[in-house]
Amino acid sequence: MTDGFETAGVTVEVPATSANLGPGFDSLGLALSLFDEVSVELTDGGLEIEIRGEGEELAALGERHLIVRVFRRAWERVGGAPQPAGLRLSCVNRIPHSRGLGSSSAAIVAGITAARALHPEGKSFSDAGALRLATEIEGHPDNVAPCLAGGLTVAWSGQDGPRLVRLDLDHQVTVFVPEHRLATEQARGLLPETVSHHDAAANSGRAALLIAALTSKLGYDVLLDATEDRLHQAYRAPAMPGSAALVARLRQAGVPAVISGAGPTVLAFGWPSPDWPGVDTGNGWHIHQLNVSPFGARVQPRDPRTR
Repeated sequence: MTDGFETAGVTVEVPATSANLGPGFDSLGLALSLFDEVSVELTDGGLEIEIRGEGEELAALGERHLIVRVFRRAWERVGGAPQPAGLRLSCVNRIPHSRGLGSSSAAIVAGITAARALHPEGKSFSDAGALRLATEIEGHPDNVAPCLAGGLTVAWSGQDGPRLVRLDLDHQVTVFVPEHRLATEQARGLLPETVSHHDAAANSGRAALLIAALTSKLGYDVLLDATEDRLHQAYRAPAMPGSAALVARLRQAGVPAVISGAGPTVLAFGWPSPDWPGVDTGNGWHIHQLNVSPFGARVQPRDPRTR
């Protein structure tokens, strides 16, 4: 995470993220090398929003736009200074929306990071405070943690609120992004209230193995076992049958594949080889070869005269 500084305008780069990673439900997350760029400037009055790429239609939301709402909430959380008279928001969005790649977390983290950077007292707003506020808004820390910190993160909530551990990871991943969207609330609504002790125990073991497999390079066969899940993917399959079928085909071929976040994007560890099923998925899927990003949200000064 980046300490704040005072300036007239900033550009924030925020990564896509993939949460759960199979057995790591609501706890594990990866930062990916696909980035949104969000520029925020303080102006003399009014609100201007310009969006290119994903979510262009959301510019019409005005003050209800997620980044604007989060920016103002973070500014208020820092305290000690009145809200800016005006804002100019410019976004270049590359992260697909409602596909399980953390687009809402990226917007939340961008708003918080920009407020920390532009607020006169922004340096007083700690990394822990940023994680706490992001989790309050998002509801779960597993996507916002890697977006803030980069790499592979383990996130949890303790007596003092949400916390994270960041692990360095040099890994390649492939994401298969379908055309259709799936709201996180819809996917979460398919989950049962309880699961068996047997499935819970299996998942806890696989989650521990997954961290070892990713950080120690234990081999592709171990990674395939480590990404086995019994808590959420099968229950969500009816809402994304095409994604579930692609995961099954990849795994049958020995490729460690999972549903990314709440779906419907499919994430596979490694870059495709000719024997991968699914690389010829045809129309309706967009395939991105990415790396795990060592960086979370990054901010740099932006001179408004260069617009």
